[in-house]
Amino acid sequence: MNTVRITKQFTFETGHALYGYDGKCRNVHGHSYKLSVTVIGHPIQDTSHVKQGMVMDFGDLKNIVKREIVDVFDHATVFNKNTPHVDLAHTLQREGHNVLLVDYQPTSECMVVDFAQTITAHLPEHIKLFSVKLQETETAFAEWVAADNS
Repeated sequence: MNTVRITKQFTFETGHALYGYDGKCRNVHGHSYKLSVTVIGHPIQDTSHVKQGMVMDFGDLKNIVKREIVDVFDHATVFNKNTPHVDLAHTLQREGHNVLLVDYQPTSECMVVDFAQTITAHLPEHIKLFSVKLQETETAFAEWVAADNS
């Protein structure tokens, strides 16, 4: 039986600030993120199955990632919950802004780990997450790969 990887790509806009950072990114700013999610499995062989030939329906993968990641992070501002920006975060929340306070520094590296854990928890049992790539700019990205984390 052949093993196949499939990838679904997403885009979303998110703001953040890096607490304690010594460069420009300590200031609140945003990115147009590109997210690529790759899963691995075996195409369904059962000829009577409506999804015969698929590793996983792209629509099912889309629904998971959209619900758990894109809809949460799109047009949100993300702060480390231990940042001095927490007062600003609460003010923005009171004004109706979408603000996320997370347990980590909201770098692409930490976000991609968070995303991988979240996606893994929602995949069907027979499907494995292969990799998650989060592109912050045209020339910079972070990538989580399952084989590196086993």
